Formats: sequence, structure tokens, C-alpha cells
Amino acid sequence: MDLQSDLESRPVFVTGADGFVGSHLVDKLVELGADVHAFVRATSSGELNNIRQHSEEITVHRGDLRDKHSVDQALQSLKGHSDTLVFHLGAQAHVGESWDRPYETVDTNIKGTLNLLQSIVDLDLDIAKFDTAGTSEEYGNVKEEMVEKHEFDENDRVLLSERSPVNPTSVYATSKLAADFLTMNYYDAYGLPTVTTRMFNNYGPRQNPRYITGTIITQALERDIVELGNLTPKRDMCYVSDGVRGHLHVALEGTPGEQYVYGYGKNISMQEWTDTILEVGSEHGYWDLPEIVQDDERFRPGDSDVEELLVGYEKLHEETGWEPNVSWRDGIEQTIDWYANNRDAWYGRVDWR
Repeated sequence: MDLQSDLESRPVFVTGADGFVGSHLVDKLVELGADVHAFVRATSSGELNNIRQHSEEITVHRGDLRDKHSVDQALQSLKGHSDTLVFHLGAQAHVGESWDRPYETVDTNIKGTLNLLQSIVDLDLDIAKFDTAGTSEEYGNVKEEMVEKHEFDENDRVLLSERSPVNPTSVYATSKLAADFLTMNYYDAYGLPTVTTRMFNNYGPRQNPRYITGTIITQALERDIVELGNLTPKRDMCYVSDGVRGHLHVALEGTPGEQYVYGYGKNISMQEWTDTILEVGSEHGYWDLPEIVQDDERFRPGDSDVEELLVGYEKLHEETGWEPNVSWRDGIEQTIDWYANNRDAWYGRVDWR
């Protein structure tokens, strides 16, 4: 697939464009010459954190997904185009925060998705593809009564695919699952060319340091202990540039009405992930090996933690050729380097001080 020829001068609308994955997607779209429309949450300062370097090359729309009027106003600019791609990445995306701010999470992730879809219908926009970004958290833990519905790999580990049962265990996961269903509802009812994607645990530069990878790195850069919560869960960690390519492949080659899941294709316990990050950082001279301390207050509430996530991305690979390119150690090194050289971008956002 020639991304350049598929995207050059093509209108692309991105929600959450100034966020972690959204900003990396904007980087790639600008590089490929797309006509980028970035929908960012309006603030009193109007400051862009991650895409300000592109402010002269893109069209910025400031609004709020929860406010349909501002969504309508932004989407008006797509009138008259029939080849527009819409990437819906805007969300309250932190699992822990979804327990502290459940109403905002539901409003943003469910009502925000509904507003976006309904606005496209109300404005009678002719779009080429609408991609809603879901999450691996929607799968949750395997229920005993649903074991026979799951697939397993050669090591008897649950392999999660588009066919796997879902069992969300947090407000965040439930809200994202609802957004997925809404996206499919609008395909069924109105024929909107929608797809849903579930990325497995993206990490990389610019991620909020409250997520596990940034939490480990920022503590290691600043002090000689790293305080963490539950280290037994296993996650399928996928570097952000691979995640962005996944979105582009699905949007350009995916089948409307279908779901696509993808990640690294291997998982790792959070203990091993922590150890690997600290080893890589030590090898490259960022720190001496800090002590790892578990803090019960950092555990998720009750039984809401997901024990293990591992993706089978065969469908996306077979239909588009996508596969991850960045190894864990290479991705970790690039991520550490960004945090080490951009302290101003994260220092006031950590939750461990």
C-alpha cells in the first residue's frame, strides 16, 4: 500500500488530535501530505501541546465532543468532499481516572461518539471511512461460563481477536465498548462506512506519564525508587508508530462494518516490563537501577484489574499486510529518550510526587 498516494491532499478529520496517539497520527498525516483537520478540546489558552509545530500546515478546530454544536461547526468544513477519512481518537482514556470521573468518562466517550456520528448524518456528509478507536480493555477477564467461546494459543493462553467475547471491568472499558456499538449502529442504520479498531496498550513519546510506561520512566529519571501497583497483569505492548500505521491500514483498506484488533502479538507481565525498561535505561546511561516498590494504594479498585491481554492480529495482517515493526527494546529506548529530553512536557503531570 502506497500511503503517500492514498493520502496526499486528502481531507482527514482527527478527534483527540493533540493527544498521545492522535498527535502521532497527525505527524504521519502531515508527512504524507494529507489535508488535516484537527479537532482539539477548547481551552481558555487555546494552547496546543503536541501538534503546535504543525499549526501552519493543518486546520485546527477547537470544541468539545460533548457539545454537538461545536462538532457540527467543525464538520461543516468537510462539506463537498467524498473521500474524507475520520479518525475518532478523542476520549477520556485513563482507566483509573474513569473511576474518579465516571460521569465525564461516559459523557465524553459515549455521548461524544454519538454527537460525532449524528452530526455526520445531520450534515449529510459523504465520507470514505470512519474509524472509532476502541481498547483492549473491552475484553476484560475471561468468565468461566464463556471459556468455550475463546480461542487459545499453543501455550494455552487466551488469544483475543475480533471473535472474542467482551467483558469490560471498568467505567472506561464499558464506555469504549458502548462507543464501538454506536459506531456499528450507524453503519447498520445509515450505511456510514464505519470500522472499529482495538489497539493493545500503545506506549511511546508524549504519552501521559500516569500510564504505566511513563510512570516507570519518569520515576526512574527523578529518583532511586519506582513505586507501582499490581505487577502481575500481562499486557500486549505496542509502540505508537505501529499503532498509527494500524489505524491508517484499517481506514484505507478495512471493510466497512467490520472490527479490527491489533498489537504486538506477544504479552509481558508488568513486572517484566518494568525490569526491561529499567535495564534499557541503565544500559544507555539514563539512570542506575532503581528499587521497585509496590504500593497497595496504586492497585485498581476491587476485582476490576484485567489479568492478561494478548492479541491475535491475523485478520488485519491478512487483509492489509500490517504487522508491528518496532521491537520492545527499541520502542522503550525511544520512549525513555523523549521523557529524558522533554521534562517540561511531563513534569507537572506525574502522580507520584
